[in-house]
Amino acid sequence: MPTALIRRVSSWLPLAAVTALALIVRVASELYALPLPTVEGVIRISRSELMARLGAPQATIEYGGQSYQFRHLGEYLGLGPARIPEEQSRVSIILVQAADHSTALITDEMQDSREIVVKPVGPQLATIRGIAGATILGDGRIAVILDMGILVRTIRPGSAVRAPVVEAPPRGPLALVVDDSITMRRVTQRLLERNSFRVVTAKDGMEAIGLLQDHRPDIILLDVEMPRMDGYEFAKHVRNNPDTATVPIVMITSRVSDKHKARAIEVGVNDYLGKPYQERQLLEAVRHQLNKA
Repeated sequence: MPTALIRRVSSWLPLAAVTALALIVRVASELYALPLPTVEGVIRISRSELMARLGAPQATIEYGGQSYQFRHLGEYLGLGPARIPEEQSRVSIILVQAADHSTALITDEMQDSREIVVKPVGPQLATIRGIAGATILGDGRIAVILDMGILVRTIRPGSAVRAPVVEAPPRGPLALVVDDSITMRRVTQRLLERNSFRVVTAKDGMEAIGLLQDHRPDIILLDVEMPRMDGYEFAKHVRNNPDTATVPIVMITSRVSDKHKARAIEVGVNDYLGKPYQERQLLEAVRHQLNKA
């Protein structure tokens, strides 16, 4: 699906809208939304197992008594096979069941599930097979909503599937940004990426713990108040894990009282910044901690 077409979607969205739960994924540089009712489940397998299965005569995986054939979501969108960073040891696979076309989808990145506002598309897009609508995400980006039941029927079962492209990791330190505000996550991510950082993000401590299974960050930027696991508890987890015990943590929060700062120091936080922060202030704090590390 051409990038130029995605960028023009927003001007074609009518005002009428409903809400739905969707899984947000990335293919190449574009984001797509997969309605959760069309997703049977999500499993995680090692990259080595994925490569072995794709090299077998039948590139399939069994789950819940059902056989799913591997496919790259990018194949349906004209974007080619998935691209997996060399440092990523495990891959998320999205299972879609559609009669004889039960499919295990490989994407470049699976972000999260969230409630979205569904906008029906105008006549310019309504005739394109597999588009169920579009949505505007919290950070202003457009995501096309896909009808996976229709899309997975467009490729004949049993046809060959290519191995994903394994990309060498880009240069630059890896930062883990943990904040329940999607706006803060994206703003911080873009600031760091403009300054040659690689960035992974999580919306709370529990999600961040999952990311630590696949990534070893050079620095962690951490909010305090988050659902499921707050910043203090996550900082304790980081310090109690031998693999991450020495990773510097910069806490960024609106809680700037001496009491909160003292607790942050107690759990092993290296620096403490208030919100809203100045970009220069954050970059100086991050670089100072990296130089010390």
